[in-house]
Amino acid sequence: MSPRHDTQAYMLKKKEERGAYEPQRRPIMNKDQLETKMDTRATSPNSLGNHFVDIHEVPEEEEEEEEDEEEEGTRATKMAEKTEKRLTKLTKTCEAKRQQRSTTLSRQVSLETGFSVLNKESKAKNDKRKMLSRSGNSFGGFGSVHRGGTVEGRRGDFSIFRTKSGLLKQNPLLPPKKESGELGGQRNDGFGLGFGGAEDESVNRSVPAGRYFAALRGPELDQVKDYEDILLPKDQPWPFLLRFPIGCFGICLGLSSQAILWHSLSTSPSTQFLHIPPYINLSLWLLALLVLLLVSTTYFLKCIFYFEAVKREYFHPVRVNFFFAPWIVCMFLVIGVPPKICPSAPHPAIWCVFMAPVFFLELKIYGQWLSGGKRRLCKVANPSSHLSVVGNFIGAILAAKVGWVEPAKFLWAVGFAHYLVVFVTLYQRLPTSEALPKELHPVYSMFIAAPSAASVAWEAIYGEFDGLSRTCYFIALFLYVSLVVRINFFWGFRFSVAWWSYTFPMTTASLATIKYADHVPSDITKGLALTLSFMSSAMVCVLLVSTLLHAFVWHTLFPNDLAIAITKRRHGKDQKKPNKRAYDLRRWTKTPLSLVSSLTKHSSGNKDSDEQKEAEN
Repeated sequence: MSPRHDTQAYMLKKKEERGAYEPQRRPIMNKDQLETKMDTRATSPNSLGNHFVDIHEVPEEEEEEEEDEEEEGTRATKMAEKTEKRLTKLTKTCEAKRQQRSTTLSRQVSLETGFSVLNKESKAKNDKRKMLSRSGNSFGGFGSVHRGGTVEGRRGDFSIFRTKSGLLKQNPLLPPKKESGELGGQRNDGFGLGFGGAEDESVNRSVPAGRYFAALRGPELDQVKDYEDILLPKDQPWPFLLRFPIGCFGICLGLSSQAILWHSLSTSPSTQFLHIPPYINLSLWLLALLVLLLVSTTYFLKCIFYFEAVKREYFHPVRVNFFFAPWIVCMFLVIGVPPKICPSAPHPAIWCVFMAPVFFLELKIYGQWLSGGKRRLCKVANPSSHLSVVGNFIGAILAAKVGWVEPAKFLWAVGFAHYLVVFVTLYQRLPTSEALPKELHPVYSMFIAAPSAASVAWEAIYGEFDGLSRTCYFIALFLYVSLVVRINFFWGFRFSVAWWSYTFPMTTASLATIKYADHVPSDITKGLALTLSFMSSAMVCVLLVSTLLHAFVWHTLFPNDLAIAITKRRHGKDQKKPNKRAYDLRRWTKTPLSLVSSLTKHSSGNKDSDEQKEAEN
């Protein structure tokens, strides 16, 4: 048989097998066959009742093409069904996740509008919005969540600054730290401040030093910038202990240094012609002791009830230096004690008690300066940093008075080394030192304190006002004169309790001048000693009157201490524009990468154009 007949027999066999399980298909007719069929229907007498179909054999090739088309259609249908099933599963999964989120999140807060949607599960029944009571520039009760199951936006929740142990005793419903941490992590919002863990994030943890410089302004860093939010409301008075700053020890500094000054005026050979009675020294000493007891008691209560606020002041780059003030005041009172109270030299144990806290604080502060971390000296240096240096010189004076000369020399050396570093850092106005204002301020008087105290301490240790002692004194005198000639620049600043701490540098300079007049007696030195002493005493009297007026007449002595209520991170949409130098530096560092990418793109474009030209040719 020929190959053609074999192929036809094979196709017939296949057709028979297919017909066993598939219905017979209607053959495809071409145009001539359709016309023939229509003619047959029209001429047939039984065309209305019976239908005749002229069946012709279709070639095998057309039949195979038809089968392939049907198989392709079946495959496409199955693929479409699978795709639809996958999309349906994904949609159901997304809806289930959304439902879980809506059930777990019971409160949504919008910082822009101040609205909160409570109990989202019952949204279908009650779709109402509640407005949070906010002061406009603070978070109010942000983070004040009752962990018993209810959520309330309490405005002015001052308990976030309370001591945690006392808070747990007052409210036994509060969970331990582990549970509160878990709740805070579950209720964390997008700003790093969870509703349940706001205290842990913004209060308990230390605020970086750069955050204080970014959020606060003023030479004392005590004023919040306009675009910053705080944790407590501004439009209502805070508790008294929260408003009582560490700077109140400056009052004690001013009064105790005046007691030493008037003791020197009454006993110094160069001022004996004044015949100053000793009871002035006794009165000032008792007044300074009384004020120290009141201020210490009040701040001790603050440490008990609002320890978190005390920690905030310790992290403050300016106020951390005032933690030296209580111990310096105690040493001032021992140095200037009236002879009627203590005629003999004080016991060395007194020096150990008052100098030990100063030494440990110095180890902490100087260690941060030396380590070069976030609180390095070039970052946090400010005129109040002289307080941490002056403590060494005052300790050296007291050590020499109790008879311990070698510890006095050690403290003098440590203090003088760090004074040089602080002085050079502040005098250069480094770009990283942001606390030094352009305009003059009473804080600049702190420049006088360290060299004056160093001069007096050297004289107390060696008993002579020699070359080194006079060098320190002349440096202090020059700085004093350079500030006095610009006295008109000091007007127009808001009164603060911290101004008291800026009076003791003037008093220390007066004491150094009296010592200089004793060793170099002349009318000029005596007149200079009297002039500086009168200026320092007059400044103390002015501040005393201002303090009494602000406390009892105007009631503005202790305003809300906004500096301790700043947030750990910046919140809000209006971000501060970056510094131009920093922006240029970042752009410069990114330039090589962009240059390489542009060169790569250019080279790839050249290759494509060359390939196109070759293809055209």
